[in-house]
Amino acid sequence: MGSRFGGLKQVQPVGPAGELIIEYSVFDAMRAGFERAVLVIRRDLEDEFRAGIGRRLEQHVAVEYVFQKVDDLPSGAKVAPGRTKPWGTGHAVWAARHAVRAPFAVINADDFYGASGYVSLAHNFAQGSGYAMVGYPLKQTLSEHGTVSRGLCTTDGAGRLQKITEVTKIEPFESGARYTEQAGHVKALSGDETVSMNFWGFTPAVFPQLERLLGEFLARSSSNPKAEFYLPTALSTLNEQGESSIALLRSEDEWFGLTYREDVTAARAAITRLVANGRYPAPLWG
Repeated sequence: MGSRFGGLKQVQPVGPAGELIIEYSVFDAMRAGFERAVLVIRRDLEDEFRAGIGRRLEQHVAVEYVFQKVDDLPSGAKVAPGRTKPWGTGHAVWAARHAVRAPFAVINADDFYGASGYVSLAHNFAQGSGYAMVGYPLKQTLSEHGTVSRGLCTTDGAGRLQKITEVTKIEPFESGARYTEQAGHVKALSGDETVSMNFWGFTPAVFPQLERLLGEFLARSSSNPKAEFYLPTALSTLNEQGESSIALLRSEDEWFGLTYREDVTAARAAITRLVANGRYPAPLWG
């Protein structure tokens, strides 16, 4: 909803011909071999998305819309009285279960990830591997205009993802970053930590796993009006229970997103640099 941004940030133009961030994402994904785009949205935003995003993408790729509804829940689960907000990123992915029938990537529509992550995921799928996550160095994902929340990644000896710890209110500090724990203690970070930016690769096998975890989550938290079923938390649970193995693919590409309205200027400057370096044509679609 873009509460900190102050509007629907997914339709904010950043390219030289008014291109949106999601257009660059779809462009990169198509070059890596992905063939369809499924947009998970709220039904009350359908008109804005179709007008602002869908009409631009549909000229270049097959687009399908999926509606994330607060009452679309596993069998037996009930909506808490007064709940109007959908149940978070894990619920959003599960909402696409009827539209996705092959290995797929998951991204945020308002984040720019760079081309190499899509290539890495496509290679991961071509090798017959299962789940994967594309991670980024923390220092590449901070905002100069406010704090951010990031999932800090822990790996095993083989470099596979073990756990994601959600950390809030991270800000740049000296040569790295810092955040304040709930108890008030300030923790320093180097900035080289690998973080999750919600860039995933899954097979359809993830849908029944998410359904079970969503049901368990709702049994615990449905009465909490602010509770959210986060995708990184769900995947960490699957890892800890030995039900999934997630390859951690690292990208050194520039990442940027639109958290605050002030981020738009930096995003436009980044796209201008990438175009000047020959990474993207201008206009994007020729």
